[in-house]
Amino acid sequence: MLAMRKPHRLHLGFTLIELMTAIAVLAVLAMVAVPSFVEFQRNSALTSSTNTLLASINAARGEALKRGAFAMVIPKDGADWNTGWIVFVDKDLSTDYDASKDEIVLEQPAPPSFITISGNGTAAGGSPYILYDGSGYAKTKSGGFGALALSMVRNDVASGQTNAQTRRIIVAATGRTRSCRPDQTTDCTASATQ
Repeated sequence: MLAMRKPHRLHLGFTLIELMTAIAVLAVLAMVAVPSFVEFQRNSALTSSTNTLLASINAARGEALKRGAFAMVIPKDGADWNTGWIVFVDKDLSTDYDASKDEIVLEQPAPPSFITISGNGTAAGGSPYILYDGSGYAKTKSGGFGALALSMVRNDVASGQTNAQTRRIIVAATGRTRSCRPDQTTDCTASATQ
């Protein structure tokens, strides 16, 4: 007589060893991907903040040209670009912001805390500003041409990486603005005026 065979059970699923191996591989991939994603996110925030400030400066120039009047960009608190900024039309021609007389065109909140903004020329000092006259030229409060540069730097990187993590906005005396990266071009110095 033939021996009766027991039917084989079909095993579905994973063994514990297979599951642990898959989890270990996923953990290694996550350890590699997460720091890169954080870096990507912060670089994107730096570029976004630079573009926002550049757009605000261009909005001030556009309003000055459109209205034939002074338009300015100043820090929200009047002293520090890191608190955000205000774009306004200087209706009373005082070259200072007066909420009762001047018209706010645009107001921007502070950039992320890991970005530091500094400037030179009229964009530096105790009361920094960017001023456009009705012809679209960048000016000083005394009437001279006001070429300047603003630097946006990530403050959470090692000092050797600072240049690569810097974006600069240059405002020429003609009023033309541009942004650049000092690590990629030689005409992107803080003293550039073109």
